Amino acid sequence: MIIYPAIDLRGGQVVRLKEGDPSRQTIFSDDPLATARAWIDQGAAWIHMVNLDGAFASANQNGLVLEAVARLGTPVQFGGGLRSLPDIDEAIQRGASRVVLGTAAVQNPDLVRDVVAQYGTERVCVALDARDGKVATHGWQQTAELTPLELGRQMAALGVRHALYTDVSRDGGLQGVNIAATVELAEATGLQVIASGGVSTLDDIRALAASGKVAGAVIGMALYEKRFSLRDAATAAGGKDAG
Repeated sequence: MIIYPAIDLRGGQVVRLKEGDPSRQTIFSDDPLATARAWIDQGAAWIHMVNLDGAFASANQNGLVLEAVARLGTPVQFGGGLRSLPDIDEAIQRGASRVVLGTAAVQNPDLVRDVVAQYGTERVCVALDARDGKVATHGWQQTAELTPLELGRQMAALGVRHALYTDVSRDGGLQGVNIAATVELAEATGLQVIASGGVSTLDDIRALAASGKVAGAVIGMALYEKRFSLRDAATAAGGKDAG
């Protein structure tokens, strides 16, 4: 199981939002590149980067941050505001190894099909973010009628292989990850599901890994608050390093 340390970008800073609420923000660094270097030095096999400004449709320079971090040589999984083919093309050209599509997957499934056809299954991940049992979109500010399970099955039928599942109510709150829902989603869709939102202890990571169904875990607040180290997280996930 792969551990993905998270770098959430807003206004050029590394932040975490509680439950995706832009008014409940904690700033951890003014230097995203230094943050990425620190995770890589600790053995990160992937970096999970979110352009929160893009998700909230705000003008930003986070593409330049992606480009700089990608040059460090560790694969970057990048999402936030990627709602058109030009957006996705630009992210990949700037160095994203995998793009995360959330709102676009709900509003324009044909775009997802086209991206999978153009770039391959390993380059695409869909975000199955849940608020009160429904898929959350537009930076988690809106809710669709679909459930994560329904959307996950649709995406699998389009050739998608990777998915990111976040229980929005737990994100940034260190309340514990929603293990049961994550495992259920993986079993029901056949997708390689990455858990996100609420990972707070090494026991959370061990339980996800022990399921044998979860492909990875994105960890943010727990790492930034030094609840445990990235190396310890990787060990709990069953690996000798962060991959």
